Amino acid sequence: MKKDAPVGVFDSGVGGISVLRELVKILPNEDFLYLGDSVHAPYGTKSLEEVRTLTISHIEELLHNGAKAVVIACNTATSAAVAVLRNMYPEIPIVGIEPAIKPAVLARPNSRIVVMATPMTLQQEKFKTLLKKYENQAEIVSLPCPGLMEFVEQGDLESEDLKIYLTNLLTPVLEEKTDAIVLGCTHYPFARRMISKVAGQDITIYDGGSGTAREMKRRLTEAELLNPMEKTGQVTFFNSLDTREERELCEFLLKAEI
Repeated sequence: MKKDAPVGVFDSGVGGISVLRELVKILPNEDFLYLGDSVHAPYGTKSLEEVRTLTISHIEELLHNGAKAVVIACNTATSAAVAVLRNMYPEIPIVGIEPAIKPAVLARPNSRIVVMATPMTLQQEKFKTLLKKYENQAEIVSLPCPGLMEFVEQGDLESEDLKIYLTNLLTPVLEEKTDAIVLGCTHYPFARRMISKVAGQDITIYDGGSGTAREMKRRLTEAELLNPMEKTGQVTFFNSLDTREERELCEFLLKAEI
């Protein structure tokens, strides 16, 4: 495997760009291939088999295009396919993402933590195992958010419609004192500003992007695959929805203030 080959990043749409932003910060010399599957988004309401088939197909596409390592920057896709893919490609560093429950619990033990995620992520065994690990250390409340990722897919990060959606979603669950919110979908960090506005400044918000980026750096270092060239890496976007608008949205989200 060539050290100067790119790192592949996959998501069901554009949400994984929140993870890509962290990867670019932590691995500034690496080139990245970002592949989004907006044609089939959202993944969070599909069957396990469908998500697994789509994810495997797109990871194979990234590997075919020369990726030396892969980040599955989608909680739903990680739950459905990361174990299968690691068995298929044991020699390739493959890093998934999971809701940042661990850092939230460690920072705020014995608190009340709301986990916002897609319906499918919350149903998966991987999430239930994670929940079980920390359920004695905090009160963890699962909050399915059908429809939230679609706002991000449309580039809608601050509209009145988004505010109304989040108010209706969060108000009932936040009636009880809550200390933290975990963003369990990579799309959700792009709505962080509005989530914070609706939830209130006293609630700390966590997401898993930086932890995933640090893990990829560790895996590349361990495999001696870090790019030795001292230059700023390039990001190349691909999307199954191959339109100018989608490419512009990707570039916008990579640079957006969130």
